[in-house]
Amino acid sequence: MRILFLGDVMGRAGRTAVIDTLPALRTEWQLDFVVVNAENATSGVGLSAAHARLLLDAGADAITLGDHAFDQRDMLAFIGAEPRILRPLNYARGAPGRGARVFDAPRGRKILVAQVLGRVFMNRPFDDPFSAIAGVLDRHPPGAGGVQAALVDVHCEATSEKMALGHWCDGRASVVVGTHTHVPTADVRILPGGTACLSDAGMCGDYQSVIGMDKAEPMRRFVTGMPKGRFTPATGAATLCGLFVETDDRTGRAVTARVVRRGGGLEQALP
Repeated sequence: MRILFLGDVMGRAGRTAVIDTLPALRTEWQLDFVVVNAENATSGVGLSAAHARLLLDAGADAITLGDHAFDQRDMLAFIGAEPRILRPLNYARGAPGRGARVFDAPRGRKILVAQVLGRVFMNRPFDDPFSAIAGVLDRHPPGAGGVQAALVDVHCEATSEKMALGHWCDGRASVVVGTHTHVPTADVRILPGGTACLSDAGMCGDYQSVIGMDKAEPMRRFVTGMPKGRFTPATGAATLCGLFVETDDRTGRAVTARVVRRGGGLEQALP
């Protein structure tokens, strides 16, 4: 299965990059399934129902969220009506929506998509992500007749926690990819058990910024220690960042894993 994962969509620039680029990529790379993390797609904080529809119409098969899952209030109701949107498995008890789902893929195949939140340096004490994801993966082992592939979005602040979750899932997931920090890492690899792993996919947004925000206000706060205005998403040319993985339908193991950086300031096309 040919899978594309796109990192955190940041504001209008990120949405535009996905909407303008993804339809052609689906054809060019013969993609079977596309997952997009979009928790910052609306003004840099959360995802609105209207923007979710735009990303789904552009070719996203599934959308993951994160710790800002419900910063846009209409998502509280919309997520229950739109099963292609996932919030973290270990989010607050009683939160609407679900954190994992088995999706249909072309030619009768199936793929599990799930998301967990890390706990290190995060603002709230979420439930244990290790036990949360283990239970889901044990119920849906890739290549064992239930699903042909399994992808886990690990939404974490700490690189060490993302790496640990990657090793925890090795051999039980086809892909483990990190999100949240908006900076792409250079450690893409296939682990010994066959799991493609990348600590952070980076963002789909304007990299002439401070993690997607217009530079002026973050720089002012770092220099003076005092806020003057609100953070606003940068609006320049965006780079589409993510991870391309090809898996073996029979075993669920990754056979190819490559970073994706197209357009904007970090251009790097697939070889």
